[in-house]
Order: sequence, then structure tokens, then C-alpha cells
Amino acid sequence: MRRFIILCLAVWSVKCSDDTIIGVKLILIKLCCTQKNGCREMVGYISLDNKSQTDFDAPYVVQVTSPVDHAEEPHWDGRKNILYYVDIHNGGVLAYHYYTKKLSKITLNGETSPVVPIRKNPNVLLVGLNRSVVAVEWDGKKQLGDQEILTTISKQFPKSRFNDGKADKQGRLWWGTIGPESNGYVTPNEGLFYKITRENLENPKVAKAPVSNSNGLAWNKANNKLYYIDTPTLKVVEFDYDDEKGTLSKENRTIFDMRDYEGKLTGLPDGMTIDDEDNLYIALYGGGAVLKVNPTTRKLLKVIPIPARDVTSAMFGGPNLDILFVTSSRVSLTAKERLFYPAAGSLFAVKNLKAKGLPAFTADIVDGVTKRLNLLENLFAPDIFYPTPKESKTVTRNSEIPLWQTLMNTLRSFF
Repeated sequence: MRRFIILCLAVWSVKCSDDTIIGVKLILIKLCCTQKNGCREMVGYISLDNKSQTDFDAPYVVQVTSPVDHAEEPHWDGRKNILYYVDIHNGGVLAYHYYTKKLSKITLNGETSPVVPIRKNPNVLLVGLNRSVVAVEWDGKKQLGDQEILTTISKQFPKSRFNDGKADKQGRLWWGTIGPESNGYVTPNEGLFYKITRENLENPKVAKAPVSNSNGLAWNKANNKLYYIDTPTLKVVEFDYDDEKGTLSKENRTIFDMRDYEGKLTGLPDGMTIDDEDNLYIALYGGGAVLKVNPTTRKLLKVIPIPARDVTSAMFGGPNLDILFVTSSRVSLTAKERLFYPAAGSLFAVKNLKAKGLPAFTADIVDGVTKRLNLLENLFAPDIFYPTPKESKTVTRNSEIPLWQTLMNTLRSFF
């Protein structure tokens, strides 16, 4: 059973500067108590409104961004100290800058997920856009460059889309799709799990089929095991993995099953990451938590409560890879539920876990974005970006002035 204790603490906030400000600030500390193997754990939660410096010895959760509808697919790029993630249904690609705490955003013309930077150029991101892999040149701030559609998959399932995916140590993409969604229901067996390489970019190889909702995946430290989630199965399975060849074993073993915890845990397994001791961290969509699981012993080690009902994914980041960044969603919440979970849809940081992650791999299927050679290529190229920003705070999506953009769209409509 999970219980929540909410304490509103009034504390003095003193700022010493040219304009001295002394006032009282309400800090919402949410102590999430979780019953686990007879042991109750408590995790503090600091809301976005609390700007004071806080230092706990025990694990605690910090809300680091404002909410979006459906945050997913966090990826830490240590080269730039940026945490990338997406807002799937609104086409958002977001960059959280660790040191400045600033958040930048671009919006693509469709549903976005996942996002992985490439190896040769840290300013080029590979993004799942509906059923396509697109390359976008973006510095994570205001500078937006070229864009290119690299490949489109799952033509037999035109209503499916990319969902979860990562790059392996060699830079190959392992990206999966989800079948059509309607009122929270996913059409079964209309998803696929792909291996995408330089060599098969025009016709990516299906690594596993069929699946329904291809979701979290992670490689162990030795890169000889791949852990994988197809959400409706309620399981995490383990494949033997050949890193040199990029192949999976035909058989897999179940290392975690939600049905073993019926009545104790709720929700569906969603995104997943791993630490440097090969423990898995599994986001529970509908369960308000991240689970820490030892895949060797198959034991549930810890339940980490998150102040959002629908937890979508997790990724270790920060300069020392010791912060667990967690994404969440509010898209399925009612108005009343949003009042109860005001931070749902935010990016959270779990600190003091006494654990470190493994570096996220970058993609090596392209070296950059192919620049268009002439006006006709620009004219007939499909629109990747929306013509106007959705939010005033977002960066512009392209460098075309509005009149030119209108002319381009008009000309495209004739063909």
C-alpha cells in the first residue's frame, strides 16, 4: 500500500543583494511512503516553486521544469550537459540545460519520440517523427539548421508511430513502434522493434515482431544483455546480445513481471534505464513510481515514488551520472486529477540515490544532415517543422519569413 503525507512548511526566504527581500515561502514537501518487503521508505519532494537551496541525506525528488502534456524519452548528452526529451503528442523536442537550468524547445510537424544525438556532431539529433527517422540540426538553444528525413518504416501499419528507442554501443539504433491508440487502448500486434544501421537505413531490419507497445530498453554494463519491455505483457525480458554483430537471441527470459506484485504495485511498465551495477529502473505508467530491480536475482529492491500518476521514463544524468531524471505525463488526467497532481507532465530529478548510471550511447548511422542542393529540393521537401511556433517561449522552427513560408506551402499543395 502507498500512502502520501503532505506537509506545508513555512520557512523564511532571505535574499541578500542590492534589493534585500525577506519573506515567507510555502514549500510543499511531499513525503511518499511506500511499503516494500515490510520496509517503508520516505522520499522528499521539492516543488518548482521552491527556489531555496536544499540538501538532504536521504533521496529526494525535485521538479525541474514546468509540465508539458506527455514528456518522454530522456537522453543525457554529457558532451553538452543537456537532458533532451520529447513532448510526444505535441511534437516537442526539449533541451534542459543542466548548468543554466534553462529549457529550450522546438516543435516538429507530427508526433515525436525518441530523440538521440549523433556521434559525429553533437548539434544533430535523430528524432522519431511519426513513422520516420529525421535528422535535425539544432544547438539546443536558438540556432536551427538543416533537417532531413532519413527513412520511414512500418508501411504495413500506417497508423503506428515510433515510441521508445536508444542507440547501442556501436551507434546502431534500436527503435520500436506502438500500434494505433484510441481512448487509452493500443491495437495489439501492430508494433515492431527495429535495428537501424548505416547499411540498412533505406530498409531497416525488424528485430522483433510482432509487439504491441515497444517500450523501455537497456543494455547491461558488459553489453551482452538487452532488457526490453513490451508494455501490455507487463514484463521485462532479457535477451542475450551480441554487441559486435548487433543480434539478439531468439529466446528471452522474464526477469520481472508486474503480476507477481498484484495488489502491491499498480501501473504499467513503461520506459527504463540501468545503473553501473546493472540494476534496472522501470517507470510505472499509472503507478506513480520508478522501480529499482535486480535482473539477476529478479528482486524488487526499491520503489521510488514520483509526484505524478503517469511516470513515463527515466535516465541517469548530471556531470557524475548520479541524478535520475524522470519524465511524466498529464495527458490522460482529468481536471480533478490534475489538481491532485499539479506537477504531472514535468521533468523530475531524483537525487541522493547513491547510484550512478551508465553513459548513454550516441547514434552512428549518419555523420550529419545532408544539405539540400537547390531550390527545387527545398520546394518539394516535406515539412518537418510547423510554420509558426506553438508557444511564445519556444524557439523558431525555421528561418523562412512568414510570406515565404506561405508561398512554399501554397506551391507544395499543387503537387
